[in-house]
Amino acid sequence: MPDSNLHRLSGLAQSVWIDYLSRDLLQSGGLARMMEEDAVTGVTSNPTIFQKALSQGSAYDDQLRGLIAEDDPKEVFLALAGRDVADACDLMRSVWDGGRGLRGYVSMEVDPALAYETEATFDEAMRLHTTIDRPNLYVKIPGTKPGLPAIEDMIAAGRSINVTLVFSLRRHREVMEAYTRGLERLVAAGGDPSTVSSVASFFVSRVDTEADKRLDAIGGNDDLKGRLAVANAKLAYQGWKEAFAGERWEYLASKSASPQWCLWASTSTKNPAYPDILYVDTLIGPETVNTMPEETIQAFQDHGRAELSLEEGLDGARRLFDEIADAGVDYDDVTLTLEEEGVQKFAGSFVELLDGIRVKRGELVSA
Repeated sequence: MPDSNLHRLSGLAQSVWIDYLSRDLLQSGGLARMMEEDAVTGVTSNPTIFQKALSQGSAYDDQLRGLIAEDDPKEVFLALAGRDVADACDLMRSVWDGGRGLRGYVSMEVDPALAYETEATFDEAMRLHTTIDRPNLYVKIPGTKPGLPAIEDMIAAGRSINVTLVFSLRRHREVMEAYTRGLERLVAAGGDPSTVSSVASFFVSRVDTEADKRLDAIGGNDDLKGRLAVANAKLAYQGWKEAFAGERWEYLASKSASPQWCLWASTSTKNPAYPDILYVDTLIGPETVNTMPEETIQAFQDHGRAELSLEEGLDGARRLFDEIADAGVDYDDVTLTLEEEGVQKFAGSFVELLDGIRVKRGELVSA
């Protein structure tokens, strides 16, 4: 086995995922190489990345020509992306751990325009699971208020879920509660929880971006900048340890249920003044996932430190919340703003993706 910083990180029981997927990455053997060289054991995908892959090169042209008769660009997207996700799932089966949630999973998200529609989200998530039909598929559901019952219903139906766009500690608790209730319903109905898995994608760097912007507007307090995101994630992990302990959880664990793991998302550093692996080095802990863009993977391989850090400085993390509030920054409003903006950005990217499919099809028809 190669000896690299990411392999050493993986040896600390944190799984390395990438946050992008394309047909070229699959067909070139790039993903297989990353699994070997960079300890990559999972993949997430999103419309922005897919749009970029679609617009560059000709990897999708043959399949697109076969879909010319399909008028709905969303159906075309589901066919194109569905094949990539299915192929990635098949490749990842070599490291899939049979439902434990940390290794071998590939995520595909529901239409983000449905983020505030419970029933429509549930229906599309079920459709994706049925269409792609891989045991190591995660369907991504936004962790909005209306998304919570859809998450519970999906778990109760025995389907694995990646809950995305989680920013606040309160919402994270609600997401874990929805997952637990879903498992309880599944077990009560005679289902097998060992076949169900979930991660909660807790977004990191954007918290600093928004909080820093507000601190700048207030003035002063430079010592508080660039710290809230890591503190937020560290306390989320403590909340995770509390949620999946005690008599209620022990009963589900006795039925072979697994916890809903913490996945650190949005881990690229947005502020060039901060270390480029700030949101990796500081959040290394067992039974977690860090999903990274390519540049962050390369940076950690070059100069990362594979040392447990997730439970360091917890008292300081708790104090920071008081200090942020004293400075005049409303944490609840920061995280709510990020959730709303996240949904809007994802929905906007999806619209651009569908427009891109129309353009690409037009080019193929006229060629």
